[in-house]
Amino acid sequence: MTKRKNHAPDFKARVALEAIREELTLSELAKKYGVHAGQISTWKRTALDNMSAAFERRGGSPDTPSSADIDKLHSKIGQLVVERDFLADASVWSCPAYVPVSQLIYAALRSKAKGLFPPSEECRRLGL
Repeated sequence: MTKRKNHAPDFKARVALEAIREELTLSELAKKYGVHAGQISTWKRTALDNMSAAFERRGGSPDTPSSADIDKLHSKIGQLVVERDFLADASVWSCPAYVPVSQLIYAALRSKAKGLFPPSEECRRLGL
């Protein structure tokens, strides 16, 4: 069994360029370079499909986000983390029947240390 041959990119480009020029037929190119004609057609099609990439601007591609977008996403992540933490604390107080007493005591002590109170207490303090 023979091992599959990997061709260098510059070799593929050279063969594809000759196929694009159409000075020789695909079968003549296949004999000249020792590659199957179907492979040459594939390399030619790939070269033609990716040719526009050579003429794109190098400065800023549309795929890279701007620093303003990144800052906005970081602030959104921070907001979501705060909301998640608040809801995690609120969920401890909303279902006392399903939460062990030790966890309730720990959550209460942690909330008092942070200066936070259960949601019902916060609502009462705010007059809601």
